[in-house]
Amino acid sequence: MASVRLPTVLGATETYRTSPPRSFARPSAPFNRIAFAAAHVVADPRADNDPWLDAAIDWDRTIAFRQHLWSLGFGVAEAMDTAQRGMGLDWAKSRELIRRSLEAARHMPGSLVASGAGTDHLPAAADVGIDAVIGAYEEQCEAVEKLGGRIILMASRALVAAASSPDDYMRVYGRILGQVREPVIIHWLGEMFDPALAGYWGYPDHRQAMEVCLQVLRANAAKVDGIKISLLDKDKEIAMRRQLPPGVRMYTGDDFNYAELIDGDSSGHSDALLGIFDAIAPAASAALAALAAGNKAEFHAILAPTVPLSRHIFKAPTRFYKTGVVFMAYLNGLQDHFTMVGGQQSARSALHLAELFRLADAAGLLADPELAAERMRLVMATQGFA
Repeated sequence: MASVRLPTVLGATETYRTSPPRSFARPSAPFNRIAFAAAHVVADPRADNDPWLDAAIDWDRTIAFRQHLWSLGFGVAEAMDTAQRGMGLDWAKSRELIRRSLEAARHMPGSLVASGAGTDHLPAAADVGIDAVIGAYEEQCEAVEKLGGRIILMASRALVAAASSPDDYMRVYGRILGQVREPVIIHWLGEMFDPALAGYWGYPDHRQAMEVCLQVLRANAAKVDGIKISLLDKDKEIAMRRQLPPGVRMYTGDDFNYAELIDGDSSGHSDALLGIFDAIAPAASAALAALAAGNKAEFHAILAPTVPLSRHIFKAPTRFYKTGVVFMAYLNGLQDHFTMVGGQQSARSALHLAELFRLADAAGLLADPELAAERMRLVMATQGFA
């Protein structure tokens, strides 16, 4: 098989030989879980722009990647943090991304899209009041609805800055949920993904915050399809899942424990809205198909090798996980470069990328090991490992 020189934690290099890739069957029937993949955007490396200031997007490759996900049975969670929303991708580009994704989905019958609506065109400053936060949410929700889209109500940095108590969260969410046309997915994004969201729902303690969130869900259950929590803590997710009002789904956002949470227990299961599905889509699709066919052993056998890879991609500082997601797309030939919006390809070290390569290979997720090894050699060369 292919080989490549990789750096080690001891400061040396080693010759790493790849294993044969796994063959993952494509789904032939619908899943028995709703499964959204939060999709990344593909930057345009040929654009004459300042990457830290302006996002240049390769729209053709970005939409092609969404078609790849739809073909594997996934819905697309659009313009979320995986797409670097608020971390290089602004609202104007997000709105254009949502428009293009919805248009592409119309040509693939049955393709699901849910799109992020937030307040990221507002500064998260102390002088931004609650009314301004409500107005910002209204503006983005209206824009998504005008495009014919379904809403994921994103967590708001501006709301964290403006709120003085949990009552402010109740007021904002009650106002917005009272106006939306169709039930939405609410996204509680933890501070490990975005430090500016620490103390969301009015409490730094997640258990207290959960009580506020549950109050919002109970008061507005008819307008809530589900809640996605991204706290990387399976026990908190399970505890909340057991308290949800009837008809409100739990969408796991736990990129550490997704297999166990999707499988579920005697009291229920989680559906999924995950960034890691972007990186492990063929394996996750095959696993979900096995679960739908009643083969839980196969479901876990497929996903188990992907968990170490996911934990590595999402290791602290977790907010830099997008680098690993895009790197996987590059290694697997789904885009022809490793350039990211905001220059985020530099957010992880050469050692991190080398370990990602090993773990992806161990999981059978390098579709073409020769291509992946060649691309790995090119990236390592830019880091001084010839």
